[in-house]
Amino acid sequence: MSIRFTTRARGGLAAYSIATALAFVLVGCGGGGGDDKPDTPASTSTGSDSKPDAQEGGDGQTLAELRGPSGLSLKITEAQRDGGGFVTVSGDLKNDGDGTVNVPAQLSGNETEIIRNGKSLGGATLVDSKGKKRYYVLRDTEGRPLTTTKFPPLKAGESLPVFMQFPAPPAETAEVTLQLPMFTTGTIEISG
Repeated sequence: MSIRFTTRARGGLAAYSIATALAFVLVGCGGGGGDDKPDTPASTSTGSDSKPDAQEGGDGQTLAELRGPSGLSLKITEAQRDGGGFVTVSGDLKNDGDGTVNVPAQLSGNETEIIRNGKSLGGATLVDSKGKKRYYVLRDTEGRPLTTTKFPPLKAGESLPVFMQFPAPPAETAEVTLQLPMFTTGTIEISG
């Protein structure tokens, strides 16, 4: 009798988890109007070689820009909190260099379960310095990170829309630091 109950509970939990993961993937992949992003002004950015550029948050504006190896840059355009207890961070990964660049495998992080699923942004973390907590990229029931995966080589000037999902910090936490292996860090403001 306990085996039967366990099997039913696991089946229900797996179905719920898969449905939730699919809903978030669809939300992360949909909408956004990425065609108007090149028109956003960059004249208000501040920073130096060691810090990312940052701007006031808002629709279509850059929240932070993280610089990486080989001319790669990650421009964060949205950090949205939703009612399900998640934060989706969206932006564009761009090759600002002169030649074609392969996205480094180190961005996946060093966890065996995430690495097994191919290249991703699974090594990203959100740091809440006020609450003294670090939030790692969420995974589905198969261990796949809830981020953009399987990056093609990026040609010079080419960009790729990306997303990452994290557990949401407490509601009173609005500002967090985004960290990605091999990239500079950036402070972003969570909306919603």
